[in-house]
Amino acid sequence: MSVPNPPAAPSPQQMPPPMPPAGPSASAPKKTNTLALVALIVAAVGFIFACIPGALIVGWILLPIAFVLSIVSLFLKGDRKWMGVVGLIVSIVGTIVGFVVFFAVVANAASEAFDEIGSGDTTVTQPVEEDAEVAVDEEPTDTAEQGTRENPYPLASQISSNDWTVVVNSYTADGAAAVADGNMFNEAAPAGSHYEIVNYTVTYTGDESGLAAEVGVAVVTSAGNVVDSFDNFVSLADSFGMDELYNGASATGSAAFLVPDGETVLIRVRPGMLADEVFVQP
Repeated sequence: MSVPNPPAAPSPQQMPPPMPPAGPSASAPKKTNTLALVALIVAAVGFIFACIPGALIVGWILLPIAFVLSIVSLFLKGDRKWMGVVGLIVSIVGTIVGFVVFFAVVANAASEAFDEIGSGDTTVTQPVEEDAEVAVDEEPTDTAEQGTRENPYPLASQISSNDWTVVVNSYTADGAAAVADGNMFNEAAPAGSHYEIVNYTVTYTGDESGLAAEVGVAVVTSAGNVVDSFDNFVSLADSFGMDELYNGASATGSAAFLVPDGETVLIRVRPGMLADEVFVQP
């Protein structure tokens, strides 16, 4: 009995191509996280606008949007999630920068407003002495700015701001008699101190009305201490009250200051609550 011959092995050309491995192909293109890219772009643009004072509001609109998009992008499938992380960081830092720029703008505007109200508008007109000789061809001396403690103005100088003009009329180094005559309830100065009296006139030059109490008058001792009239309440015969004045109206009165014995003083005048202070030599 004859044995059948085995079938011939197929040639390499006749063999079927190998089956691809299971799973996704290694050469398949990566899927980009589009939302992360958008979040990064929006965050970058918002950061730029947050640094520009005039366009700050645009940055404040874009940065919160970028913050939300960045968080959402981290939960989506796709590669390049690092863009979402960067967008998140940029949106947070941009918001902080925006607040810094905002407060800097507000602080600068407030400073300019206070200066405009009066702090930089204090002017002083000194009294003209009839017997004073005009100095000619004198060499300039290195002195402190006039109106400071080192170089005070003389009595009777007109100290003005936008709303007030103040003139210190007189100064009394020994005010015991004025205090005693002012009110029966006034107490004598404690041991080691004495009263000094400053008489001054305030004139309102503003648009509406103002209170005389808006003008500040104090004395500064040679030791550098500030003494206000309300530190030790004394009622004088001509004490200032809560006078309300309209444009052009004036009020004149005196204030008593309790000064340590042996110390000299300078008078400090502030023609309005926000005006510059200047010093006057008694």
